[in-house]
Amino acid sequence: MTKATFYIGLMSGTSADGIDLALVDFTSGSAELVASYYQAYDNVTRQKITELYLPNHNEIDRAFSLDITLAYQFSEAINALLDKENLVAADIIAIGNHGQTIRHRPTQSSAIEAPFTLQIGCNQTLAVLTGIRVIGDFRTKDIALGGQGAPLVPAFHQFLLPATEKETFLVNIGGIANITFLPKKNSSKSVLGFDTGPGNALLDAWCFEHSGKRFDNNGDWGRSGTINQTLLVQLLNDDYFLLSAPKSTGREYFTLQWLARFLAPLQISAVDVQATLTALTACSIAADIKKTSNSADVYLCGGGIDNNFFYKLIKQELNNFNVNKIHSLKLNNNALEAMAFAWLAFAYDKKIYGNIPAVTGARKSTVLGCEFFA
Repeated sequence: MTKATFYIGLMSGTSADGIDLALVDFTSGSAELVASYYQAYDNVTRQKITELYLPNHNEIDRAFSLDITLAYQFSEAINALLDKENLVAADIIAIGNHGQTIRHRPTQSSAIEAPFTLQIGCNQTLAVLTGIRVIGDFRTKDIALGGQGAPLVPAFHQFLLPATEKETFLVNIGGIANITFLPKKNSSKSVLGFDTGPGNALLDAWCFEHSGKRFDNNGDWGRSGTINQTLLVQLLNDDYFLLSAPKSTGREYFTLQWLARFLAPLQISAVDVQATLTALTACSIAADIKKTSNSADVYLCGGGIDNNFFYKLIKQELNNFNVNKIHSLKLNNNALEAMAFAWLAFAYDKKIYGNIPAVTGARKSTVLGCEFFA
């Protein structure tokens, strides 16, 4: 029998647009992307996911029914990837399953008695359906250790990109935007990472409400509007942007209801709101980068890099930085985050710490995840 060689990383992000898979080989000591696969959600599934971001009726039944439904969809995507690559379950060491976040409440408050995070897409069901061992539930232990449970990808970024002579940022613009800071060689600085605020989530929600389209293709609609500076300043004064790291957030915070509070006293056209929300994403990311470094290489990844208006704005905001898309590192933008969860599964097996306390705020570094057998 041929020895299993590959890990599969599975990611379904806060944009809730579909399932990203990465087939990764770690046998050389580095992360080699062998293949990737994407399976879009239909509109019904996407709506079921996004409706769980905020409190509503009959949540437990809806959430845990969807937990199983998503596991079936995940298994279909994995089987399609295996078929495409002429592989079988026995070729896979494990699946690293992030799942689909529906609530991320990492901070205690008057409304949240104890911090928690919840990802669905049942690990046990996925293991049974695929016949492959699954490693999942990566965030819970970090929260148990007093951390935010996010972001987790900076540890993978540190593994993926050895230190250079310049400071480096990786910026992921998903539903929520987050940054990883990698110090230069022989620096006394620590690796950092945190959520900067909304990425595509508000842009997509506003676009869908006012145009019926899932997203602003190329940022064309936003570019046709005018950035409202009064609104932009008010948005940037929200408490979240004033917090120091470690910090993380989710779509359940940056909602259309959150936006409506700022819009209520203003008279602004829908297209100008779209332009201003694009600027919000660019300005909030740029502000956090400039707090951390005066000069660095900045690499952008995630779905937001296809928004050309956003790309123009962030390059303007970071005119003293070397800003490029992730492709310039010969990395696959669509598979990068899924690769991170393949690596977290690999790290679980090799007993490599998957969190960085300076990033998440946890009391100590630890191996993350739990395993589920077929």
